[in-house]
Amino acid sequence: MYGIDNLNHYYDVRLKLARLKECGFAVASIAYGRTIDNGCGGKFCQLDLTDADGIAELFRRERFDGVCHLAAQAGVRYSVRHPSVYVESNIRGFFNILTGCKQNPVEHFVFASSSSIYGNSQNTPFREDDPAATPVNLYAATKKSDELMAYAYASLFQLPTTGLRFFTVYGPWCRPDMALLKFAIAIRDGRPIPLYNHGDMARDFTYVDDIVEGIARVLPTPLCKSDPSPCRTYNVGYGHPVKLIDFVHVLEEEMGKKARIEMLPFQSGDMYCTWADTAKLQRDYGYTPVVSIRQGVRNFVQWFQRLPDFGIGDLNDEESAG
Repeated sequence: MYGIDNLNHYYDVRLKLARLKECGFAVASIAYGRTIDNGCGGKFCQLDLTDADGIAELFRRERFDGVCHLAAQAGVRYSVRHPSVYVESNIRGFFNILTGCKQNPVEHFVFASSSSIYGNSQNTPFREDDPAATPVNLYAATKKSDELMAYAYASLFQLPTTGLRFFTVYGPWCRPDMALLKFAIAIRDGRPIPLYNHGDMARDFTYVDDIVEGIARVLPTPLCKSDPSPCRTYNVGYGHPVKLIDFVHVLEEEMGKKARIEMLPFQSGDMYCTWADTAKLQRDYGYTPVVSIRQGVRNFVQWFQRLPDFGIGDLNDEESAG
């Protein structure tokens, strides 16, 4: 298994390095373009998706059997202030990965899309064949662009491709701008938690282990290979939206401390509700999410309570949950 990351400063790099250390990598050995291994079959290289020459050389050298593309510039509100970053990473970077898969054919290309591509659709739960042509923020627009580029390459070059639309991933090692870590830090430090639309928003929170299970089922088995245009799309979610205020209450209970809530108006670019219909993934791959909100938050809190041991410190970020 070979992983890459540019280790940029969108959020505290120390969290990224701590993840790598947890996987057995000697982080002191990391240098741009250098491959290191963890002694257990894993390899890592600091590399930027927008580095076309570096990505091309990586594909030529490694001759991958399959590619799971999870990298992107994330964050909804950040995309309003820094749109060019999203175009570079999520479109140009995605194109470089597609090109690598085309020039060095792989058995299966799997990539992360997002529930954000559904916009504020009133058709719930969201189904893969629902119209998704009206994204409400640039992040969603770049993800929809990726799906279109992937379909075109699959059709033109018979590249087996599967897009996975993830729904609000949470759990240990999450980004500081994601709801759970942002809220937990605020509760710990006695700072207010901003809840937009006065808390009247819902998300289909999906625990990271269930996301990984979905990827693990899809990657080795490209069912799309038999299609005339070998490209399929699946929702990967828990299938039950939860109100943000209820999510906070579960976190309060697991941390044993009350939160300070700051009710704020609805923010441009936000989605009111996300809700995944996962029947297609269940039918094709036998996928069923199993981690409840209560258990997932409890697992996260156990990890969060160990944060000082990693020496990461205050990971709070100005972004809010998307």
